[in-house]
Amino acid sequence: MAGSARGTVVPISKGVDEAEAAAERIARLESDLRAERRKVRRLRKRDERERELEPYQVELLKLQRHLERHDMKMIVLFEGRDAAGKGGTIRRVTRYMNEKHYRVVALGKPTDEQRGQWYLQKYVAQFPRAGEIVLFDRSWYNRAMVEPVFGFCTESEHENFLRGVVGFEKDLVRQGIVLVKLYFSVSKQEQKRRFERRRHDPLRQWKLSEIDVQAQDLWDDFTERKYEMLDRTHTHAAPWTIIRSGDKHQARVNAMRVILDAVDYDDRDLSLDFVPEPKVVVSGSHEVELMEAQRIREGKFSL
Repeated sequence: MAGSARGTVVPISKGVDEAEAAAERIARLESDLRAERRKVRRLRKRDERERELEPYQVELLKLQRHLERHDMKMIVLFEGRDAAGKGGTIRRVTRYMNEKHYRVVALGKPTDEQRGQWYLQKYVAQFPRAGEIVLFDRSWYNRAMVEPVFGFCTESEHENFLRGVVGFEKDLVRQGIVLVKLYFSVSKQEQKRRFERRRHDPLRQWKLSEIDVQAQDLWDDFTERKYEMLDRTHTHAAPWTIIRSGDKHQARVNAMRVILDAVDYDDRDLSLDFVPEPKVVVSGSHEVELMEAQRIREGKFSL
């Protein structure tokens, strides 16, 4: 009886509800704790990777000083499909550099005035002065891939570019400019995953453009233009280096190695590993061979 000497009687259903609620609270707390631990592990791993880059970033400072001391000029081109990891690599390469002696150039759509100029003129205007390194986040090779795929240039303009750029780059190198051409290669599946991450992450949504949205549908078109670009513009004077960027960290480390290997700079740390990882870095000529083999398998042509 309620209020008897034996105390208040609690209905069984109420006790069960309270137990279930307590169990749910415990489950939520455990889930939050697991999520927090995963976050800590991700942050720790990210910190470890960033620390792994530091010895190469020190070497990049030495490279900068060497360029300045010897009045040398250096250009590094970062090309590749959208979400291939170009921007993140550029940020790591330049993180500790002397801002007075490097520039990152990312040119937008040509102005009406530029449309009437020699195509390469707007890029030449951004070339390095003595002692400076310029990193192009996309370059004159827009005309080899992006512009023809999206109809921003005519086929005649595209063809004229491919014919003329080889001599243009050969002349740059002859004049003493150190030219490094990097192409970041990412798989279709990985590009899709990165686009999805941008779409759902408020901190990354600004990276997702209308052109990005079309990139997956136009994958094969970009592949054809990539093949033609590498086949016709990979030369002894100005070779292409392909960076497999499925693993962003490995792409960053190896891109730094390639840049550092382009100049015999002073005070190089010989204890550091400068050899590019062959699973990450391949020559442009080898990439062409791989693409030709794939084209034969697909019946696009035979040799």
